[in-house]
Amino acid sequence: MKTITPKYLVVAALSVICLIPITKTSAQTGSARKLNVLLFTADDLDRNTLGVYGSPVKDISPNIDRFAGQSLRIDHAFVNSAICAPSRGIIMTGLYEHNSGVNGFYKMKDESKAQLITEVLRTYGYKVGVLGKVGHSTPKASFHWDYEADQGDLGNGRSPSKYYEHVKAFLTERKNDNKPFYFMVNSHDPHRPYYNPSIPLKDGEEKPSRIYAANEIAVPGFVSDLPGVREELSYYFNSTRRLDDTFGKVMQALEESGFAENTLVIFLSDNGIAIPFAKANAYNASNRTPFLVRWPGVVKGGSVNDKDFVSTVDYLPTILDALNIPLAGKGDGKSFLPLLKGNAQAGRDKVYTQIDYKQGGGPTPMRAVQDGHYLYIYNAWADGERIYSNNNEGLTQKAMEAAAATNPEIAARVRSYRYRAVEELYDLRKDLSNVTNLAIDPAYKAQLETYRKDIEKWMTDNRDPLLKVFQNRNNPELAQAEFYKNYPEAKVLDKDKTRYSKNKGAVAAD
Repeated sequence: MKTITPKYLVVAALSVICLIPITKTSAQTGSARKLNVLLFTADDLDRNTLGVYGSPVKDISPNIDRFAGQSLRIDHAFVNSAICAPSRGIIMTGLYEHNSGVNGFYKMKDESKAQLITEVLRTYGYKVGVLGKVGHSTPKASFHWDYEADQGDLGNGRSPSKYYEHVKAFLTERKNDNKPFYFMVNSHDPHRPYYNPSIPLKDGEEKPSRIYAANEIAVPGFVSDLPGVREELSYYFNSTRRLDDTFGKVMQALEESGFAENTLVIFLSDNGIAIPFAKANAYNASNRTPFLVRWPGVVKGGSVNDKDFVSTVDYLPTILDALNIPLAGKGDGKSFLPLLKGNAQAGRDKVYTQIDYKQGGGPTPMRAVQDGHYLYIYNAWADGERIYSNNNEGLTQKAMEAAAATNPEIAARVRSYRYRAVEELYDLRKDLSNVTNLAIDPAYKAQLETYRKDIEKWMTDNRDPLLKVFQNRNNPELAQAEFYKNYPEAKVLDKDKTRYSKNKGAVAAD
């Protein structure tokens, strides 16, 4: 852990900061108090695992469920990129990954003029801190947090009591310096390796407060219900329970500090579960995230928005809007502050998501749009020869591949995962698990064309370098040439496309 004193602070226009009146006792003194922000992220959490989102597993998330009773729950919330670093890069910059340069595990370009939310807030007198996932939460190499504690300081990122201690330490500093804060608390749970009770704890890790058996858990509809799948998912549920333990300790520290009444708290996941058809893809389970917002005196506790679509590219402008801090420059998102205040907002009927690089293998660019009815995915990398794989492939993938030898339905599912169709279309009203690709069904030709036009307009409006690849999708030769312009490393890997998935290229571990 280290506390960092910046070399300089630019103190600017404090009069524009929103002064939030608090009627209850607060740790800050004076008649007017600035609003603090605490963002808590889970790592690789499927939102349907949580009790508040309908999990059939008993008693999986008591602390998060309790928090939901004090919060606004947004049902149609999404991350725009379903991989740890680019997902957090979008949160930090308010830009799609191709516009910030954080398209995989790369940092922002040195010449980028985009500001991080933490840089903006620092100029308004905020102290900024981070716990866990520090590298993935710092997309600009030159940026330094005021307070940080990484995985090794937090019991391998899996110690609720260590998180509690560091939250207390950061908030004690804020009591002493009387500064408002922006605090990003990142759990390393339920990221792999999941908690397996037969493996000894190490590096200060703690045991979850509840252990789950394979017959207690729920199997998502996008993978097969097999013994090996259930075994791995039971370990995942153990890690999810420890995530809930950590969240409970973080909220305990916040309450004890006296800052809770003037702190806006948001809970979300950076992407879906790390098994096939979720993390590092563009399916419904890849991008859909829990999104809970507690803002005392503003957000109605226990309320639900099941109508509007929001995504994490909207996070930065929303937070600045809530603090009454102007957004310098043009971002890709739009503030949804009206929704937090219970008001209507137009243009909240769809979201756009993307992938460029993942852990392991060559580039696998995907672009997707979904609304309340359909999900459309364009797989620019899919050519019938390149093979997709990543670090999600544990017991679940092995169990499905073993079963594929005798089960044609599972075999087709495994082939779909490995090779993909160039285009995929799913009816979300009938197929939330995204199993039946309607893009090959002539009966859905009109719908397919509608979503093609939609994604092309988004790519045009948002300066997506993949646009020409998409526009030439019916001309494989031209599409391939444009693909290589954007992803030159793929040309080298394509010398043996069957090994496309085995080469790590230029990306780092997730």
